[in-house]
Amino acid sequence: MIIEIILALIIGVIIGSITGLIPGIHINLVAFFLLSLVTAGYFAGFSPIILVVFIVSLSITHTFVDFVPSIFLGAPDEDSVLSVLPGHEMLIKGEGYGAVILTLFGSIIGIILILLFSPLFIFFLPTIYDYALKIMPLILILASCFLFYFEKNNRLWAIIIFFLAGFLGIASLNLNLKEPLLPLLTGLFGASSLITSISKKQKLPNQRIIKLRKLKIKKKSIAKSILASLIASPLCSFLPGLGSGQAAVIGSEVTGDLDRKEFLILLGSINTIVMGLSFVTLYTIQKSRTGSAAAISKLLETFSLNNLLIILAAVLISGILAFFLTIFIAKMFSKHISKISYNRLSLGILIFLSMVILIFSGFLGFLVFIVSTFTGLVCIHVGVRRTHLMGCLMLPTILIYLL
Repeated sequence: MIIEIILALIIGVIIGSITGLIPGIHINLVAFFLLSLVTAGYFAGFSPIILVVFIVSLSITHTFVDFVPSIFLGAPDEDSVLSVLPGHEMLIKGEGYGAVILTLFGSIIGIILILLFSPLFIFFLPTIYDYALKIMPLILILASCFLFYFEKNNRLWAIIIFFLAGFLGIASLNLNLKEPLLPLLTGLFGASSLITSISKKQKLPNQRIIKLRKLKIKKKSIAKSILASLIASPLCSFLPGLGSGQAAVIGSEVTGDLDRKEFLILLGSINTIVMGLSFVTLYTIQKSRTGSAAAISKLLETFSLNNLLIILAAVLISGILAFFLTIFIAKMFSKHISKISYNRLSLGILIFLSMVILIFSGFLGFLVFIVSTFTGLVCIHVGVRRTHLMGCLMLPTILIYLL
């Protein structure tokens, strides 16, 4: 049994690194594909906990690796979408590798916080869950107001962009698309960045590969990022409709303006925390807040404390393995990315993303992709912070809670 669990964990790490590297292939697809195979009887001889460990290790690894295509290629997954913004800025300065490492530090911090938070969740979550649901609209509205308040360039345009993205998000989520967030977020953050790069004919400099011990991160920056994670991640781990993107916006605005490095650490931390604590939430209040947690709920007839301990062990071990695996992948990207014509690469990725969207979301999804791309380009053109584009998720979520 132990050998099977170890093998499941290793295979999960390998598959998670693949899903993290391929834009548009989300862990939810893999998790529910596995469920369909289980339903068809293909894993009749396997203990459910082995399949659970596979899903957990895959999911945690994905949260580490998915920053690589977001930063190096401008092709984000929905959970790493905001990393395109500071990550791309560092990439064109030859600091793409350092940007990925910052997210990895955040993810490792996230693993530690998951282990620390888990006992608190188990004891206090059933008591505070209903109260948190009631105040969540207020928290989101305040976070949105903070977004506008801290806008330094053009506050009016910031409000317009926020609501444009918000209405686009509402429309997309009500079109019965198979993967509504794929065309929405890819257009707003990924395609708009790629088109801007192509129009500017950007050339990537050689990427600097810095040894971990020489990467200078101020203790104050780490502290600010941890504080932002502590504020936002627990809420987003158990409240419906909230994901890593909204958590990052809430955390960054409540703790004050974060610089690029702090924001990347925050994103890495939140991405991993939201995933990890969703398993604890499933055990504590029987609510699924991620696709991976939903798949686990269908695999386990009874979710015991022993199962939770195995899951947390899988989170820790897969997190450590994913940390070193992602460093290796980031080095490979850093060594070769500058040798490729960035314009041709950007155009190729744009075509690839368009094909992925047509396959998974259909022609209607492709129309959403086009509109969201133009919205992202408007945001870039008027010069306001692109975090205002998170209105595409924040406004629908506010309405869900209010209505």
